[in-house]
This record gives sequence, structure tokens and C-alpha cells, in this order.
Amino acid sequence: MIPSQHSTQILANLGIMSLNPMQEAAQEAIRQDNDTFLIAPTGSGKTLGFLLPILQRLKTDNNRVQCLVLAPTRELALQIEQVWKKMATGYKVNVCYGGHPVETEIKNLSNPPALLIGTPGRITDHIDRKTFSLDGIQTLVLDEFDKSLELGFQEEMAFIIGRLPNLQKRVLVSATSGIRIPDFIRLNAPTTLNFSQEDDESTGLTIKLVYSEEKDKIDTLFHLLCSLNSEAALIFCNHREAAERTSALLNERGIYSTFYHGGMEQDDRERALIRFRNGSITYLVTTDLAARGLDIPEMKHVIHYHLPLQAHEFVHRNGRTARMHTLGTAYVILHQDEPRPDYLDQSLEILDLPTDTSLPEPPKFVTLYISGGKKNKLNKVDIVGFLSQKGQLDKGDLGLIEVKDFISFAAVKTAKVDPLLDRIKDEKMKGKKYKIEVARP
Repeated sequence: MIPSQHSTQILANLGIMSLNPMQEAAQEAIRQDNDTFLIAPTGSGKTLGFLLPILQRLKTDNNRVQCLVLAPTRELALQIEQVWKKMATGYKVNVCYGGHPVETEIKNLSNPPALLIGTPGRITDHIDRKTFSLDGIQTLVLDEFDKSLELGFQEEMAFIIGRLPNLQKRVLVSATSGIRIPDFIRLNAPTTLNFSQEDDESTGLTIKLVYSEEKDKIDTLFHLLCSLNSEAALIFCNHREAAERTSALLNERGIYSTFYHGGMEQDDRERALIRFRNGSITYLVTTDLAARGLDIPEMKHVIHYHLPLQAHEFVHRNGRTARMHTLGTAYVILHQDEPRPDYLDQSLEILDLPTDTSLPEPPKFVTLYISGGKKNKLNKVDIVGFLSQKGQLDKGDLGLIEVKDFISFAAVKTAKVDPLLDRIKDEKMKGKKYKIEVARP
């Protein structure tokens, strides 16, 4: 058990004054011996809800992996890792996922972390390779486990759970209620915490219906985006090809967008999210992969260019806005002859789009690529200092900075980019010359 002042410091590290009711309930339940099933919507703070009590279960004199967290996607695994690192617990963490060099992971695991996070497929691979001991794992978290089931990870999860000889605590986390829990998870008298908002009429979400005269709804989408006061939006499509095509058509019309889906290379997916997070791109056209488990800003606007087949996916998409007592709007674009799914309320407000709108303003920032990262001993302070002093940037000229292992990205005000690059082209950062340029899309 960690002392209360330690908990207070952790919250301060995260920029949080206090826990919300869901996090307090999760902390109390996960501290107990029986298993926990936590149901709460996207954006409610579930990650901290389970990480804080897990920290309290870790032992300083145990040098093996003590807790394993399984996540269905690499993005969610990385997001959990980032929260843990911001907590500054003093306990080592590693993350393992497909697309990440397995040799690097094996080297990291040679000095076992207290907390290991990974996707089911990659953790299965490491168990087969015997790259870390399973004997010390007493706590297992299945985060967004309903998504893991949906993606077909039953076999891997059953394999992993069956190889944990000293497992004492299982924590299941889901954004969806009503999920049947498979027998292989072997839940023991679970405490169920249901904070789902699926039937909560007090939510700040407004859903509006936008009719398209054409079956190809791109004109309607264009006019809708032009009416949103240049505010960022997530645009959901049902297929990868549709996301790419829609983004391309919007860019042709002068609307700054990019696409995001599971068929992209991991590096390209990360760059798309970085540009969207830091304001270099205003509109992200995506599949349901972005409906949950991603570290992206709170959205005022979610647009259903295509409606999902399942009601729960509609709920998850909408969970990207109106989070935690904020207000947000979801727009459903329908052709007059398009069938309406049963889950869509028949009395939705119909939005008539104005005809006198202008193009959204271009993004205020451009993303710069820097050819060095944590493994080169660079951090955010180094990058801010270099760009401010050598590049002569004012505080307001710099936006979000993200430092990866071997590369970094910095958002810079669009008007400042060219003079900045000219000033720093021959300069060194911490005694070394790094390649710094506008990041490729």
C-alpha cells in the first residue's frame, strides 16, 4: 500500500486534483482479493482507475514481472504506458506489440519490469520464447477486453491465462456492458462496477441528422465541415478504402485532413495521430479503430459518414465527444433512401446546412520531424530550449512536443516554420547535429 502523500504526488504528476467517482470505486475494488469487472465509457479515466490500485499491489522486493496488462491494440498499449510513465511511480514498465522490434523487447525484458503491457499476440510470442518469467505475475488486467474478443484474440488470451501459475487477481475493463465473459478467464466472484452511460439521459451528447441529396455524400460532408467554425472533428467510415478516398477528396477541396486505419504501417498511424493531436491536421477520417483506446483530444464533433452495423460501435464512436460532463455533437449523414438502423432514434433533430459557409481555416501548426529521441538523451526541455534559443521562437509559437525512442515531433506555428528552419540548419542540439524538417504526411 502506498502512502497517501505518494498518491497525491502521482495525481499532481498527472495534472489531476482528485479522482472521479469511477476511479475511487475502482481503486477500492481492485485493492480487494476478489476479481473486478469495470465498465465505464471511453474518456472516463479507466486507465488511471486500474493503474493506481495496481501500483498499490506492487512489491519493491520483487524483481520479476508482477502485473500483466493485455490491450487489443498497440495504440492502447502505448497509451497505458504513457499514463504509467507520467505517474512517475519508480517501477519499471515495458510495452510489447506487433510492429515493434522483438529484439529490442527481449533486451528490455532481460531486466524485468514490474508492469508489462502488451497485445495478446506479442505477449504470446514472448511466452513461447520464454523471454521473461511468469511466476511473479499475480495481477492480470484485460483492458478493453470486449474489443479483444471482437478482434478474435480468444485463443491468445486463453493461452496466456493458462500459463500464469500464481495469478491471484483479474481485472476486466470494458466500455460496453452486457458482454458474456468467456470461461477461460476464470473470474472469481467478481465485483462489478458499471459506470456505463449507454442509457444515461444526462449525457451532454446531442445527435443531429444531416440528409444528403446524393448517394455519394461527399458534398454534404464538405458543407458540414465548413459549418463547424474550423473546429476539429473525427469522421467515421466503415472501410479502410473509404477512409482514404474521403480524406483525399476533402484535401482536393482545400480541407486539411488525413486518414487512419488498421491497414496502415505503425509508423504512419502514429504520425497521423501526432499531427491530429498537435493541430497540424484538423480532420481525421478513420475506421472504428479510432472509436476507443486512442490518446486523442476531446472532440466537439463526431461525424458518422457511414453508420456502423452494431449499436455498441455507434455508442463507442460517440464516446469520443461529450466526455465527463462536457458538451458535444454527433452528426449522422444519411441519404434519403438509405435504411435507418434500429438503434437510431426516429426523432433526431434534422440539421439544415447553411449555404453561405466558407472553407475552414488552415491548421495553425505544422509538425516538425527531429531525428533524435529518448535513446539519444533528448527530452522535451532540450527541444523547447533549442527551438526557443537557436530558432528564436516565442512561447506561443511552439505547440505539442512528442519524444519517441529515436525520433521526436514538435508542432510549430505555420508562419514561423520557414524562418525557423533557416536559423537552425547549421546549429547543434546538446552538441550533436540532428536532422530537423517538416514531417512527411
